[in-house]
Amino acid sequence: MRRPHRIVDGVLLERRSIVLLLLAPLLTLSLIFAAIGPGRPPDLAGISGRRRNPPPPPPPPRLAYMISGTAGDGARVRRLLRALYHPRNYYLLHLDLAAPPHERADLEELVRAEPALREFRNVRLVGSANPVSDKGPTMIGCTLHGVAILLREFADWSWFINLSASDYPLMSQDDILHIFSYLPRDLNFIEHTSNIGWREYQRARPIIVDPALYISNKTDVFWTKEKRSMPSSFKIFVGSSWVVLSRRFLEFCIWGWDNLPRTLLMYYTNFLSSSEGYFHTVICNSQDFQNTTVNNDLRFMMWDNPPRQHPMNLTSNHFDLMIESGAPFAHAFVKDDPVLDRIDLELLRRPKGRFTPGGWCIGSNLFGRDPCTIYGRPGAIRPTTTSRRLEKLILRLLDSENFRPKQCK
Repeated sequence: MRRPHRIVDGVLLERRSIVLLLLAPLLTLSLIFAAIGPGRPPDLAGISGRRRNPPPPPPPPRLAYMISGTAGDGARVRRLLRALYHPRNYYLLHLDLAAPPHERADLEELVRAEPALREFRNVRLVGSANPVSDKGPTMIGCTLHGVAILLREFADWSWFINLSASDYPLMSQDDILHIFSYLPRDLNFIEHTSNIGWREYQRARPIIVDPALYISNKTDVFWTKEKRSMPSSFKIFVGSSWVVLSRRFLEFCIWGWDNLPRTLLMYYTNFLSSSEGYFHTVICNSQDFQNTTVNNDLRFMMWDNPPRQHPMNLTSNHFDLMIESGAPFAHAFVKDDPVLDRIDLELLRRPKGRFTPGGWCIGSNLFGRDPCTIYGRPGAIRPTTTSRRLEKLILRLLDSENFRPKQCK
């Protein structure tokens, strides 16, 4: 008998233990990534090329996704969840306080009604919506809240990935899980730099107040007249808001065994666009984690020249560049842009309104049937040749010429 759904602390809860069984074939990213020592890069010798007697592949990790949206994003979040879904992973959905109640109710109904989501019980919905301002600290507060929920609800995920409703995957979860199987679980993919340039006078020195901390209406931040000096006890780092962070690092941010994460959280409360600096500054000022960073966010983006605050909206004109990048995700798309249908058809092989097929889908696709209506072992991974693109990107990022020289300088 299935256990009923229940809401605890504003979170739609579903519990089910997931069977750990591995059937993923070995691709060319073999045993290169043993634990990374603090003073040396990974040994990349002998990665490319197959071995005659390859060892069995390591077990695939579990990924914890947080998908966020605002008013009008309910349908986009549903589509993104279907494109990203895999029974091995975990998903937290959040529509901020600006979203109307019916959009939140539609997501809750999807979680309750979709057979696969009921069966594997790996999707949560934040019931108590958070107010979020794009430029204020409420965005990083919302992310930390989501991380805390994922840490509480699921004990065995390896990486956290934040996505917005305007993001979309460029490859299946089987391909991503397959390549991530060979990575050390303590790596953190986070674009960062201490060369903050113009941000010193436009973001670090100004003091801002985020009204969303105090009122429910979504309003823009405002500036105080006073300026502040640059901190001397830590160095500021900035970068992309989009990250792939290890569980161990996020446990440090939530439960921190020293005071650094809490000190920096107070500092970034009055920092413009704090989501572009908080995790970056914490990780690069921590001796335990500063050598675990890979200076890339694993997203494909296009920027104007000179770059504006936000990247360009992606279209079919960028399709080939997305593929060539090897990135597993892309940002950002306009709602229902035709390029999303092309990604579904050519890259994900996902029919409209269905899940991206993978090794867990064992039904027949004859006569247009959905193979994911019948599902087998959630640990079954069936990567495609698309995974080679991500493998090539990871190899380039972890090459000795790129890995250490680009860490927290």
